[in-house]
Amino acid sequence: MPDSFQLQAALREDAGKGASRRLRREGDLVPAILYGAGKDPQSLSIPHKDLYKSCEDEAFFSRIISLEVGGKKQDAIVKDLQRHPSKDRILHVDFFRVQMDQEIIVEVPLHFLNEDTCVGVKQGGGNISHPMTSVEISCLPGLLPEFIEVDIADLEVGSSIHMSGLNLAEGLSIPILDQCSDYDQVVVACNVMRRSEDGEAAGMDQTGDDEQSLQTGSVDSTSSEGTDNEKD
Repeated sequence: MPDSFQLQAALREDAGKGASRRLRREGDLVPAILYGAGKDPQSLSIPHKDLYKSCEDEAFFSRIISLEVGGKKQDAIVKDLQRHPSKDRILHVDFFRVQMDQEIIVEVPLHFLNEDTCVGVKQGGGNISHPMTSVEISCLPGLLPEFIEVDIADLEVGSSIHMSGLNLAEGLSIPILDQCSDYDQVVVACNVMRRSEDGEAAGMDQTGDDEQSLQTGSVDSTSSEGTDNEKD
């Protein structure tokens, strides 16, 4: 696994929405909370510029983060991050402590390979759709991948790849599939292009009932400052 991200955080005593607004306005800081691993939650503040820079890297949301709080380092993952809906600002972030001998559940990005040379596109004139761009996996922290590759070179027109068809490394699993096989939603599909009478593309036919897909959660969300969604 690649080296972890590192962030400096400070403990804060003030809580509540008013305190969080003052923190952002006066100190250019982001309110945060660190919880989990059977320990008491800690209210933190992190420099906005440092957090913003880390968020520019997709891997930040699926990697172990080393948080230095009061001179002590703690391993954590991002569980939730709120952005302002109209301003280029981060409002709040939740961190979850991890223990290296205990499995964690993390949403990991999907990287699609060979889309331009896909059989269904090159030979069948199909169109690729991506109902999912990330998947929630369970694994030990030391096995956490930065992303999962999905090779669609051999995907034929009218075919699809489901979550159960993902090529996962040893030690990785998809928790939702253990609950019910009905949750095995489509990850990527090569759809049939429908043609109008004049021969022009008129749209595409989806791959059957695969349209019925469950939405996985995301660690990145937007929230209006001052609304009930704002934490702390």
